[in-house]
Amino acid sequence: MKHFARYVTVGVAISAALASVVNGEDESTKEEARAWLKALEEGADPKPAPDEKANQPKPAPSVPLADRSPKPAPAEKAEPPKPAASVPPADRTEEHKTEAKAGGFLSLLQRETLTDGWFGLGEKLEDRGIAVSFSLTEIFQTNVHGGTAMRARRGRHTGSWDLEVETDLEKLLKLKGGSLYVSAEGSWRDGLDGPSVGSVYGINADAGGNRSMDVTQLHYEQALFEEKLRIRVGKLDIGGGFECRGCPVAFDGNAFANDETAQFLNAALVNNPTIPMPDVGMGAVVYVQPLEWFYLSAGAADAQADGRETGFRTAFHREDYFFIMYETGVAPQIPSPAGQLQGTYRMGVWHDPQPKAHPSGSLKRDDVGFYVSGDQMLIKEKDDEDDTQGLGAFARYGYAGDDVNPVRIFWSAGGQYQGLIPRRDDDVVAVGWAQGRLDKAAGFTESHETVMEAYYNAAVTGWFNVTPSVQYVIHPGGMEAVKDAVVLGVRIQMSF
Repeated sequence: MKHFARYVTVGVAISAALASVVNGEDESTKEEARAWLKALEEGADPKPAPDEKANQPKPAPSVPLADRSPKPAPAEKAEPPKPAASVPPADRTEEHKTEAKAGGFLSLLQRETLTDGWFGLGEKLEDRGIAVSFSLTEIFQTNVHGGTAMRARRGRHTGSWDLEVETDLEKLLKLKGGSLYVSAEGSWRDGLDGPSVGSVYGINADAGGNRSMDVTQLHYEQALFEEKLRIRVGKLDIGGGFECRGCPVAFDGNAFANDETAQFLNAALVNNPTIPMPDVGMGAVVYVQPLEWFYLSAGAADAQADGRETGFRTAFHREDYFFIMYETGVAPQIPSPAGQLQGTYRMGVWHDPQPKAHPSGSLKRDDVGFYVSGDQMLIKEKDDEDDTQGLGAFARYGYAGDDVNPVRIFWSAGGQYQGLIPRRDDDVVAVGWAQGRLDKAAGFTESHETVMEAYYNAAVTGWFNVTPSVQYVIHPGGMEAVKDAVVLGVRIQMSF
C-alpha cells in the first residue's frame, strides 16, 4: 500500500498548492471587492456574502396581536454587521469556504471530484481555456484457480495515475479552432499475468510497469469548417480517438468496452488484439465529419515508437516505418418511448510495414488487416438526452491477414446496464466474452484463448468508484498444459 499512500499524498499536495493559490489575494479578487463596496456606498442592495448570514441578529420572538401596541424604543440596539467586512459573493473561492463550513461531510459526498474543481481554481482556469484533471487507479488481483502459478504474490497490486491538461487556444491566444493536449502517466508493477496466469491478451490492461512519469501525449489540434474537419499532430495515441455524437471513434473505439480504468480490465475487452497498435509516439490524424451521424478518419503513427521517449529519435532517425489506419462509421439514433437510442458502428483497415518474423524463419513486411466495432443502446430508462441509464450491447471483430500475427481472428461481445439497482443510478454492471484464434505455427498448442469477465462499478461518490470483477480464462497462453484460470480483482478509482 506504500504506492497508494505515495500517490494520494501527491494528489493532496497538488490540492493544497492549488488551495494556497486560490486563497491568496490576487488583483482580480481585490477589484471585485472594490466594486462591491462601491455598490454599497451608492445605496445598492448587494446580496450578502454567505458567511455574513451567521452574524446577523436573531429575529425577536413573536408577540400576540393584543400586545402589539407601540412601545418605547429600547435604550440600546444591537448593531447590525457591517457589510464592508464581507467578501464579494462573485468570488467562488469564498463559496467553497462557506460550503466547507456548512456542508461538511455531505458536501464531500456530493462532489464530482475530490477537490471540487481544485477548490474553485478549476472554474477560473476553464474560463481562460485551461482544463486540468488528475486521477488515481489502484488494482488488486489474485489467481484463485489454474494458470501457471496460483500462489504467486508478485504483481497482485498495481496502480497508475493520469494527469491531463487541455488548452483551448481560442480562449487563451485568440487562435480560432486551435487546442493543445498534454497527458502524463505513472504506474507501478507489471501485474499478475507473467508470474501467475500467462494470458495472451493480458488480464490487467492498466498495468504499465514501474514508471515514475512519462509524458504520453503532447499534440496540437486544429478544427476547421465549424469543426467538420479536425487535424491532430504531435506525440499521440493513435487509438485515443475522437467523438461522433458523444461516442468514441477513430480508432477501434467502443462506448462499453474501451476504458480499463472504468470498464473491463482484460485487454481483450478494451481493444482488438488483431490490430498491432504502436506505442504512443509521433503521428498525425485527420478526422472529417460532414454529417452529424457520419465520419471518416485516417491516421499515421511511428510504428517503432517508444512511449518513454519524445518520439523524434524513432520517427526521424531510423527506418521510416509508419503504421497506417483508416476508419469510417455511422452513429444512428433509434426512436423509442424513452427517447433516442444511440448506436455507433465502425469499420477500419490497417497496414504495418515493419518486417516481422515468419514461422519459416524469414522476415515478412506489409502486414494488413481489418476490423469492425459496434455498440448500441437497447433500452433507456428516462426520456432525457443527458441520462445514460439503461441497457447497452457491444461487439467487435478483427482479422489479421498474414501468419506473422499470434492472433489472426478475434471476436468479442457483451453488454452493460447502468442503474440496474433502484437509487443506484450511476452504478454499472457488465459482462463480456472474447475469443482469439491462435496460429499454431507460432508455437501455441491450443487453437484459441477465450476469456469471460464480469464487473460491477459502484459509484460511491462522483469522485470515488469501487469495481469488483471476476475473469475466467480458458487455455491461458494458448497452452494445453496450463489449466483454465479464475482471477478475482477489485479496482479503486479516484478523481481529484
